[in-house]
Amino acid sequence: MALVNDPNVEGPTMKCMECGGSVTTKREDVKYDFSGLPGVTLKNIEVSRCAECDEYEMAIPRIEELHGLIAGVLIGKRSRLTPEEIRFLRKLLGWSGADFAKAMGTTPETVSRWENGATAMGVQADRLLRLMVAHLKPVEDYGEDQLRNTALTKARPVKLGLRATAKGWREAA
Repeated sequence: MALVNDPNVEGPTMKCMECGGSVTTKREDVKYDFSGLPGVTLKNIEVSRCAECDEYEMAIPRIEELHGLIAGVLIGKRSRLTPEEIRFLRKLLGWSGADFAKAMGTTPETVSRWENGATAMGVQADRLLRLMVAHLKPVEDYGEDQLRNTALTKARPVKLGLRATAKGWREAA
């Protein structure tokens, strides 16, 4: 949905480019499905929504910082990475499946199986991916001792709420 100012109305009234309906903007909690991760909710995000067709746009500030925070939560969790989390971290690193396979010392077919859930990523590969993400995108308070105790249990998706503040993205209760 694209928004346009309505020149026939005084003030900041917006109209939907899809259907011409009136658009209102308010703060909402929104599931962040665009990340490819289930269970990620952005708290108190500015959302412009059309009353007629329900099209909407979200204003997501500092998206690189947001993705860095999500990555930090993922590499800090104790259970193994899920297929969606592996894909998210690979994309965060900016790698194609083939580039990721080279970095991990495996084949593109294996990466595909990890990301579609056909084969679980091994403990060593899981730890290597976390180290790569931590090295390329440093995460505060993530020590070596914690790494030794991660990825030992069955994969479980992480659920988190995130809030944009004046100082940056933070986990929300």
